[in-house]
Amino acid sequence: MKTVAVIGAGESGLGAALLARKLNYNVFVSDAGIIDDKIKVEFISNSISFEEGNHDFEKLLVADVVVKSPGVPGHAPVLRMLKENGRRIISEIEFGFIHFSGLTIGITGSNGKTTTSGLLYHVLKNSGWNVALGGNYGHSFARIVADESPECVVLEISSFQLDDIDKYRSDISILLNITPDHLDRYGYQMDNYVAAKFRITENQTKNDTFIYNADDPCIMQGVQKFHTQASLIKVHVSDYQNGIMALDGTGIFELTIKGRHNLLNAYCVVAACRKLGLSEAQIRLGLSSFVNLPHRLEVVDTVSGVTFINDSKATNVDSVFFALDAMDGQIVWIAGGTDKGNDYGPLLPLVENKVKALVCLGVDNSKLIAAFDGVVPVVKSTSDIDDAVTEAFSCASAGDIVLLSPACASFDLFKNYMDRGDRFKASVKSFKEKLFIHA
Repeated sequence: MKTVAVIGAGESGLGAALLARKLNYNVFVSDAGIIDDKIKVEFISNSISFEEGNHDFEKLLVADVVVKSPGVPGHAPVLRMLKENGRRIISEIEFGFIHFSGLTIGITGSNGKTTTSGLLYHVLKNSGWNVALGGNYGHSFARIVADESPECVVLEISSFQLDDIDKYRSDISILLNITPDHLDRYGYQMDNYVAAKFRITENQTKNDTFIYNADDPCIMQGVQKFHTQASLIKVHVSDYQNGIMALDGTGIFELTIKGRHNLLNAYCVVAACRKLGLSEAQIRLGLSSFVNLPHRLEVVDTVSGVTFINDSKATNVDSVFFALDAMDGQIVWIAGGTDKGNDYGPLLPLVENKVKALVCLGVDNSKLIAAFDGVVPVVKSTSDIDDAVTEAFSCASAGDIVLLSPACASFDLFKNYMDRGDRFKASVKSFKEKLFIHA
């Protein structure tokens, strides 16, 4: 019987282990950190062996295949040891693909991939398709293959997940943009990051489709360097800047997602749906009924005329640029976390024009403070979400916006960006209740 070792016990590791178990492989999960109790319960209930707090090299070396979770960097000592001993290491996305026979639609980019994936899934589901949504958001691809039988899977795919593919192939791939992000993972070399993103095209054939933002200079350089056999659909700003026009004469599609950046995301969805044969009426109905996933410019509440917005998913500078650009009115900006080699320069014009106060939220706020001290009239430093909400409100006036748009990863104070966003929403709710109790 084949043995599969899984390195990392997050959502991806759990999904890979469940799929391996379903396939009747021997499976062993190893995590150098502490495994979440809910995931342990799933391991135990499915008779999956696991360890936490260390790696048992002897157990790992008996594996025929090693599945790596995307959060584990390729230079991790345990992976280096396994490679030196000739073990095959693949990503969870690859493991899921090997055992899936349906249609795959892969979506990547530095920004917008979650919204685009969710929107495409919704339009297809609303049109009667047997479709699942997963990858970098929600359930892992491997878990979908283990638990469901969809005809089509829409996958949000990060560069980390693409790093260890071999045969993975998208029938339709979408590349939205490439801006500096995760450079700490790629030796601070932009070329390495671009190459990782373009892996989404490397196995595509002439029967597949590659939809890409043809106004993005990094993408256009990559198109020249990383040739693909796929049919190309180039998306230009002229295609959507005045709204996305239906082809059946019924006018411009109505969108529920706001911001200029979301016009690009929606146009890529429309292009994919047309390629898949959906009617313009089906596309229109899906676009107009979509509710975006949490943590993306999500309005939380209004407190004494101050609107709180949760954009915790904005973990890089480019995402924050779009968020600031989409806001009307003066902003109290909450930012900070684990810096990923950020250059805050592109934000300066918007910050000077729109931001009245910056509340830093992180273990080490020195880089943010250095970047914006003297640019923003008020800069405050916090390391607690409740303190950040209180300080932000104290800087705001009726009609202002308190925007959580961190530009950084969340792992210094939170489990992930979802935990950060959820705790922000809970803190706003608690603050409002206390404010009115004492009013």
